[in-house]
Amino acid sequence: MKTTDKARFDTRLPKEQKDLFEYAAQLGGFRNLTDYVINVLMEKSTMIIEKHNTILVSKRDQEVFFDAITKEIEPNKSLQLAASKYSKLIEQLNG
Repeated sequence: MKTTDKARFDTRLPKEQKDLFEYAAQLGGFRNLTDYVINVLMEKSTMIIEKHNTILVSKRDQEVFFDAITKEIEPNKSLQLAASKYSKLIEQLNG
């Protein structure tokens, strides 16, 4: 995600946490703590958003499926025509 707009993100945390994060950044091969924090936040944010979107899609799919099996809906013209053609074909085959 590249952008020319810049924003600042400041945080206060206990020294022990900062030391832990810096150590993890060093072990992970990051240039500095900022690069590490941005990388971790991007990964975690992406995972949270994907999970949220999956849940939304799943709920929507459930609603569509439930509606399809519970609501009585009249077939449209295309479906009626297809059913008619199918019936005629079956009659010809059994003929």
